[in-house]
Amino acid sequence: VQLQASGGGLVQAGGSLRLSCVASGTIFSKMNMGWYRQFPGMQRELVATILSDGLTSYEDSVKGRFTISRDNTKNTVWLQMNSLKPEDTAVYYCNDIIRVAVAGYDNWGQGTQVTVSS
Repeated sequence: VQLQASGGGLVQAGGSLRLSCVASGTIFSKMNMGWYRQFPGMQRELVATILSDGLTSYEDSVKGRFTISRDNTKNTVWLQMNSLKPEDTAVYYCNDIIRVAVAGYDNWGQGTQVTVSS
């Protein structure tokens, strides 16, 4: 599976960004996708998921601000981020949440940097 995240950048607090992730090399419609973020020196954390059936879930700190969506015809998952805060500054990655749960899995592709200035 190849994963390519994009759409990050520098934005002021209160602003918005829309991240995109294109997956290839697998049947995307069957993938249960997640957006993760990694703060410097920390482990990646899961912030939003969208299952193959479209069911979504969010980490508490992003609920009401972030929206995850997908288009299986484009092999793409998005993360709409509104009301951004400086504490959202991190490198964001997408991945298959089932594969990530397997011990030793380390296929993360290129993340995208999000920087929120105060």
